[in-house]
Amino acid sequence: MKNNNNHLDTAEHDTELLLTQKETGAQRVFSWLFENKVMLLFGALCIGAVLVSGNPMSFVVENIFVRFGRNGFTVMSLLIPVLAGMGLNFSIVIGAIAAQMGLFFAVDWGMTGLTGMLVAFAIATPLSVLFGFGVGRLFNKMKGAEMIAGLILGFFADGLYQLFFLYILGGVLPVKTNGLVIPGGVGIKNTIDLTGNMKYALDLVKLVDLILVLFIAIAVLAVIRIITELKNKRKFPLGPLVLLIASAVIYALTYIPTVERYLMTDRLPVVNAIEIGCVFIVFLSVWKFIKNKRTPDERFNPKRYIAWIVGALLLYAITYIPFIETIVTRSTIAVLPFALVAGLAVFNQAFLSTRLGQNMRTVGQSQVIANASGIHVDRVRILAMIISTVLASWGQLIYLQNLGTFATYGAHLQVGQFAIAALLVGGASVQKATNKQAITGVILFHTLFIVAPEAGKVLFDNAMIGEYFRVFISYGVIALALAMHAWQRKKKPELELPE
Repeated sequence: MKNNNNHLDTAEHDTELLLTQKETGAQRVFSWLFENKVMLLFGALCIGAVLVSGNPMSFVVENIFVRFGRNGFTVMSLLIPVLAGMGLNFSIVIGAIAAQMGLFFAVDWGMTGLTGMLVAFAIATPLSVLFGFGVGRLFNKMKGAEMIAGLILGFFADGLYQLFFLYILGGVLPVKTNGLVIPGGVGIKNTIDLTGNMKYALDLVKLVDLILVLFIAIAVLAVIRIITELKNKRKFPLGPLVLLIASAVIYALTYIPTVERYLMTDRLPVVNAIEIGCVFIVFLSVWKFIKNKRTPDERFNPKRYIAWIVGALLLYAITYIPFIETIVTRSTIAVLPFALVAGLAVFNQAFLSTRLGQNMRTVGQSQVIANASGIHVDRVRILAMIISTVLASWGQLIYLQNLGTFATYGAHLQVGQFAIAALLVGGASVQKATNKQAITGVILFHTLFIVAPEAGKVLFDNAMIGEYFRVFISYGVIALALAMHAWQRKKKPELELPE
C-alpha cells in the first residue's frame, strides 16, 4: 500500500512538473508577444496596407531596398547610446547638421562626384566629433534626462543652424557660388540641387572598386599584424598571412574577363546579393568549425552555425519559387550604401567584444557598479555620444546623396523622429536595441511609408490621409516607448550614480 502511495506521489509530482514546464513555455510565448507587440502590430499594418494599396510586390520590394540603403545607416547609429544607458539619441539631429554643413561647403567649392562626397565627409567628421563631445558633456550634467535634453538640444541647434545659413553665410563668410545665395547676397537658398555634382556619388561606386578598397585595407592590417608579432619576437602569425593570401587571390580573380564584367556594376541584383550572402554565411560557419577544432572554445555552439548553414540554404532555395524569383531578379541594390550598412552592423557587433564596448555595457546596466569597477563613467558616456553623432552625420550624407536634393532648412528636422520610430518599430526599447531590431524596423517602417498614401487613396479617396497616418504612427510609437520606459522605471527604479 505504501509502495502504491509512493507511485501516486511520483505521478503527481511528474504531472505538476509537466504543467509547470507547459506554463513556462506559455509564459515565454506571452513574454515574446508582449515584448514585440509594436513590431507585430506594425507588421500587420504593413500587410494590410500592401493588400489594400494594390501595388505590385516587385514595386514595394524595390522601393524598400532603396529606402533601406538610404536610411539604414542612420537608424543603426542609434544603437551605441542605448548600449551605454543613455536611451534614444534625439540629438542625432546635430550629427545631421554637421553633415549638411560639410555637404554645403563641398558644393560651394565646386566639388563633384565621389571626391566631393569625401570632402563632405572630411568636413562633417571633425564637426560631428566636436558636437558629440559637447552633447556628451551636457548629458553628463543631466543624467536620467538625456532623451528630453537631446530633444530640446536639437531645437536649439536648429536655431543656430538657421542663423548660420540665413545670416552668417553671405553676410559674414563669403560664398563662392552665387547660385546658392538668396537674391540680395545674404543667406542660402531653400533647396540645393545635387544633380550634376554629388547626386548618387556613393550609389555609383562599382563593386570592383569596393573589392579593391577592401583588399588594400585587409592587406595593410595583415602586414601591420605580422610586423608587430615579429617585432615582439613572437611566433610567426599564420592567421594574418593566410588572410592576406586569400584576399590577394580573391582580388586576382577580378582580372578574369568574365568576373570583371560581372563586377563592373554599381547596382547588384538582389538574387546575386542573396547568393553572395549565402556563400559567405556557409564559408564563415565552416571556418568557425575549423577554428574550433584547432583551438577548442567552451563557448562554441555548433548548433548555432549549423542553423546558419541550414538557413542560408533555405534562403537560397526560396529564390527558385517563381513568385519570389520574379521579385529578386527585378530588384537591385546600390553596392556601396549596403556595404556601409553591413559594415556598421559588423562594427556594432564587434564593438561589444572590445574593452570600451564592455565598459559601455556596464555603464548602461548600472552606473554605480561601473564606478565601483574603476570605469570613468562620464568619459565612456561622452565617447558613446561622439561615436553616435559621427555615425549620424555619415548616415545623413548617405541619405542626401541618394535623395539628390538638399533642403537647406528642413532636411535635418525629422531625422531623429523617423530614425527613432523605425528603431522602435523593430522591437527595440529605451534600454535595449540590436542590429536585428534596427534592420527589421527600417523594413517595416518604410514599407508603411511606401504603401500608406496609396492605401489612403483607396480607402478614403485621399492620399494625404496615408501621409498623416504614417506621421501619426511615428509619433505614436515614440510616445508608447517613452511611456513604457517611464512605467518600468517607476516599477523598478534604476541605480543612479551618487553625486
